[in-house]
Amino acid sequence: MFDRIRTAALFGLHQATVAAGISLFPVAVFARQRLGVNVPIGRLVETTTEAFESDDEE
Repeated sequence: MFDRIRTAALFGLHQATVAAGISLFPVAVFARQRLGVNVPIGRLVETTTEAFESDDEE
């Protein structure tokens, strides 16, 4: 039972980070072009993807 809850929570977190990445894409482009700052949303999405996939394999 707790495995299903954990999987659902990780899936929700992953979907939220993907949505945040899509929403913040214009901000990330502006920050990189104008300010020279990289926004690490891609790494956050990759981390949650790996966590979800490793939990799904168990």
